[in-house]
This record gives sequence, C-alpha cells and structure tokens, in this order.
Amino acid sequence: MEAKDHDKWLHRIALTMLPGIGDGRARKLVAYCGGVNEVFAHKKPQLLKVPGIGEVLANAIVKANLFKEAEKELRFVTDNGIRPLFFLDPGYPHRFLELEDSPVLLYTKGEMDLNAPRTLSVVGTRKATAQGKAFTEELIEGLAPTGVTIVSGLAYGIDIAAHRAALKHGLPTVACLAHGLDRIYPDLHRRTAEEMLAHGGWVSDFCSGTLPSRDNFPSRNRVIAGLADATIVIEAADSGGALITAEIALSYNRDVFAVPGRPGDTYSVGCNRYINQNKAALISSATELITAMSWDVERPTPVQRQMFVEVSEEQRPVQQLLAEGAMRIDLISTRLSMPMSKVSAMLTEMELAGAIESLPGKVYRLA
Repeated sequence: MEAKDHDKWLHRIALTMLPGIGDGRARKLVAYCGGVNEVFAHKKPQLLKVPGIGEVLANAIVKANLFKEAEKELRFVTDNGIRPLFFLDPGYPHRFLELEDSPVLLYTKGEMDLNAPRTLSVVGTRKATAQGKAFTEELIEGLAPTGVTIVSGLAYGIDIAAHRAALKHGLPTVACLAHGLDRIYPDLHRRTAEEMLAHGGWVSDFCSGTLPSRDNFPSRNRVIAGLADATIVIEAADSGGALITAEIALSYNRDVFAVPGRPGDTYSVGCNRYINQNKAALISSATELITAMSWDVERPTPVQRQMFVEVSEEQRPVQQLLAEGAMRIDLISTRLSMPMSKVSAMLTEMELAGAIESLPGKVYRLA
C-alpha cells in the first residue's frame, strides 16, 4: 500500500471508531469539514458548527487518539486480503447511496460484485422446517437462470440453506456478518463460508475483534436489506431477526415478499401476518418472484444517459455525478468538495430548471 493510501485509510478507519458518532454524523462531519483528514484537524469551535455535533461529541473528537488502533486494523485488512469500501469510493454499493443509515465503511472479502444488477436477500427463521429448507432450495434453483446474487446472514436455518443452494446452483452469494472478518459465526458454517469466497464473499461493517453480540445483529440486518433489490421471508415466527430485516427493507422502499404457510404453524405466523397486512407480497414459486421483479424481461444493453436539460458550466459536475444514480446532498457535497450551502442552492436551481428531481431524505436524481 502506497504511503498516500495508507494515510487515507488510516483516517477513514479512525473515523468509524470515533465514540458516539455513528454513520450519519460521520458523513456530516466529512461533508462540513471538507474531508476525512480534516475532521481530525478541526478544532472544537469548528466542530461545533457541524449539525448534530454538540459539546460532548466535539470534545470526544478533539481528544480522540485512535490512530494506533486504526493502524492495527489497517494491518489486519492488508494482511488478510480484505477490501475496505468507503462511502465515497466508486465501488461502494450504489443501493446504499440513497439510505441515510448506510455504513460509512464496509469490510469485504471474496470475489463479489456488490453492484450486481440483480440482488435478492433471503431470510427466515433459524429453526427452519424441512419444508422451509426444501422451498429455499427450489426457489434458488428456479432463480438460477436470472444470475441473481443471493444475500443472507450465514445463520442457522433459512440463511445457510440459501447460501448452500446458491453455491449448488452456480449463483454468487454474499454473507453479511454481525462481527469482524477475523472469525466466522457460527463456526459450524465455516466450510460453506470459505466456499463462498470464490463465488461471492463476506461483508461486515464491524472491525476485527468484534464479537457476534446480540446488539450487532440489527446493524447486520440493515446491511442485508440495503444491499438488495428485494427481501424474501421464507419462514418466520411472530417476531425475530427475519421480520426486523423485512421492516428495514420496507423503510428503504424496497420490495418485500413472504412465503405463506398453514394457519397455526409457528414459523408461518410472521409471513402470513405480513401478507395479510399488505407489508409483503405473497410468493409461492421462483416464477412468481421473477415476474414480480420483471427479471423475465431481457435486460437492454446499457446506453449512456442523455443529458436532455442544459445546465450551466458550474452545475455540470453535479449533473455528471448524479448520472451515477440517486445521491444524498451530503454525499454530493463531499464528492465535489463543495460547501453544503452552495450545493443546496445549485440543486434548487437545477430542480427548478427541470434537470433533476428531489426524493425524500434530501436525495436527488436526474430528471
């Protein structure tokens, strides 16, 4: 790793270790301070001007001495073939760009494309029935012609059934983990996890040394939901991690599907309720899912998007950036190294001119 890259990643990793900051505030800090390195160079009065950064957090940032710990993590990443993805990197998952709570930094290992055109999250109970496992196998076999990437959590039950079915039928599969990439949990699934490295891989927003504690699983579930175009719940009791993932997917305005079961069956209660409440669409076969997602339609050859609306020379970089996809205002500000106030004014002008349109959450896209 070159000296410049070493310093860049050292600061990026240290940013994620700041106490009490979290992903949303971390992005604001980068946007308002003008870069990751600048976050650590700013004095307390400057930090206090950043929205959401009060006295306590400003003090914590100024006093933080995290570079030794970050250096250790960077050494682990380098020595173990791990590819970190920062939210400003071109390879960062584009499906995350419109989400306010997406991870600032992802640790990835394996041969995977997190921007694959078709991605499906498959979740369900850890206590899967024989019927649930059989349906998972049948579903993924039926999806094989679509080339879809299968995302799940490597847990017992439906998760591991989905990963193994994907490997069996030649589909890439990604495990989202609730711990650092220095371990596999549960260890019983290590062999499958290692097979995945050549046909997908592992993803985590936790640094090495992080244990798979209960508190980490909601964060893992948001990665499962955020990486995919849709989430399918195959079996679920009245509550549990699968339904949490489904709720997160709904909050992201992603498609959610559920497999119906017999009334009264413990692990059909959650799916049946979601279908009854119109939170999830009923799916009973791969063919139905393919049709619902329009994956049965031949994908057109990509063509460069035409810039139909003329913009000023000053606005052109914004237009070119949004050609990558919908993007939050803070990310636009950071990517263009431009003050938020100037970006906001420019976006307003472009929206009035019909060049772009605004979405909820201060997200913008080309019109």
